[in-house]
Amino acid sequence: MEYSIDLLQKVAIMPQEKSDLLKRIESGKRILMAEIAPPKSPDGAQVKSLARKFAGKVHALGVSDNRDDIRMSALAAASLILNEGVEPLLHMTTRDRNRTALFADCLGAQAMGIHNILCTSGTHQTLLPFYTAKNVYDIDATLLLKICKDSEKASADSDFQALCLGAVASPYADPIELQLPRLAQKIFVGARFIITHPIFDLDRFGIWWKEVNNRGLQEKAAFIAGIRVLTNAASAKAFSEKRPLPMVSATIIQRLSSKSSPSDCRKEGIAIALETIERLSTMEGLRGFEIVCDEDHGAAVEVLEQLQ
Repeated sequence: MEYSIDLLQKVAIMPQEKSDLLKRIESGKRILMAEIAPPKSPDGAQVKSLARKFAGKVHALGVSDNRDDIRMSALAAASLILNEGVEPLLHMTTRDRNRTALFADCLGAQAMGIHNILCTSGTHQTLLPFYTAKNVYDIDATLLLKICKDSEKASADSDFQALCLGAVASPYADPIELQLPRLAQKIFVGARFIITHPIFDLDRFGIWWKEVNNRGLQEKAAFIAGIRVLTNAASAKAFSEKRPLPMVSATIIQRLSSKSSPSDCRKEGIAIALETIERLSTMEGLRGFEIVCDEDHGAAVEVLEQLQ
């Protein structure tokens, strides 16, 4: 695939500043992240309130880009989070916008002081509530990484701040032998960190992680394990049926279903997440965790507090 697209005049400059996340990556220290979905309304106060909940507990707060429904612009939400003193991680999805719009958003993010960007392709819209929408997929996540990386050369401002670019990986996609070269390509074109899809099947993840290590990819980018906190048995079952690749085991569903009250089920979900993190922490080379709980951000905060 050809990645040399003439979208801008390349000016050779040396970025002088780095985001706190990029500094953390380069330091070799553990990284803690969380992810939120913006509201399905223009309620900026809700975004600000969430940012304050995670303040001081994460090194970056991810903002999903219409991941599962039509929501407030991720770019707008990321700007609100930044104004609350929390470093945002802007998700940019290629499903809905062509390269022109994506490149414009990348420049706009930098103008707002947002320098951490996660490049993704996005879940196909036919699996989402807006399934009748026309997809775009003008480019894939790898080419988006390349475009964002090139955008660093679009400014002659000596105070320009370097981008911290990331990508996603699915430890459960088959065959592994074909998935890993694609992951390596993302790192080659500019990804400084990789966030995995939610991890539930630890045995299968171990197989994938061994192959990552065999190729030395963990030495070229910071790998962040995705942790989804399941706090409700019914929603966990629905999640496992809708998204089979995370491989939510019957054992997890049974553990949640065995609890007689919502509060006990919530506690069990948090316990399962902490157990998963404890086991993953023994895997050499993993750099940190991203905690997600869309229906209960407080549960994600509780998990993070246990990791401080």
